[in-house]
Amino acid sequence: MQKETPYRVVQYGNSSATFYLKDCLAGLQDLREKSVDVVVTSPPYNIGINYGRYDDSRPRQEYLQWLGRIGQQIRRVLADDGSFFLNIGNKPKDQWIAWDVAYVLRRDFVLQNVLHWVKSIAISKQDTGDYPNITGDIAVGHFKPIVSERFLNDCHEYIFHFTKTGDVKLDKLAVGIPYQDKTNIGRWKTAKQDKRDRGNTWFIPYKTVKSRKDRPHPATFPVMLPEMCIKLHGKARLAVDPFVGIGSTAVACKNLGVSFVGFEIDRQYLDSAILRLL
Repeated sequence: MQKETPYRVVQYGNSSATFYLKDCLAGLQDLREKSVDVVVTSPPYNIGINYGRYDDSRPRQEYLQWLGRIGQQIRRVLADDGSFFLNIGNKPKDQWIAWDVAYVLRRDFVLQNVLHWVKSIAISKQDTGDYPNITGDIAVGHFKPIVSERFLNDCHEYIFHFTKTGDVKLDKLAVGIPYQDKTNIGRWKTAKQDKRDRGNTWFIPYKTVKSRKDRPHPATFPVMLPEMCIKLHGKARLAVDPFVGIGSTAVACKNLGVSFVGFEIDRQYLDSAILRLL
């Protein structure tokens, strides 16, 4: 069978980003088995977002079956030591969405890590103890206010880290942070440099969006998120995003010198993604 011509290929250094204007289920079937090192993506959450060419209000079971089929194809193309990072959130009236998706993917993957993408956080000075660098109350990041007497503002989303076996070694210090207490360096056998495991809570804020024209896609993640996922996995030659959107994962791959393949059904979104790489 003749291989389909990509919508666009963008070269950067010795790597490239290959974009396809097609449904990801069909697109993933065209990729070679075990050819992908990392998958980083954020599928539609099925919460009624107004996408250009996708119905985000499908019956729950139909939605889950669809993601299950995509998960099967991701397992097929993922290397045995590969990582699949899935960003997904919930909505106030339905807190099971993310975990329903994770449960469906459990048939094909091991859930190796659960990461919390913190988009906004508030910390009072009195709760921090004696940390010398914190001199007052802290409130950083952005969130969409929820006007409700029942629900709290939703300031985080999940990043599920799936692997085939659950024992994939990671480069934790690639996304590490400095020690607060520098006396730990050298005192612990594992503390050989001023960097420690960041843990599973990642504060990654959005850039402030001042108008609708600055947001060509209604739901996208910051470039820093896929960058950190790819760095955490370690050495990668090829990363894939089945739901390109406006290309945050593609931009992360360009920044890291990793080749990229992505699929998107909306031409307008795909054109925006490509422009971000040029």
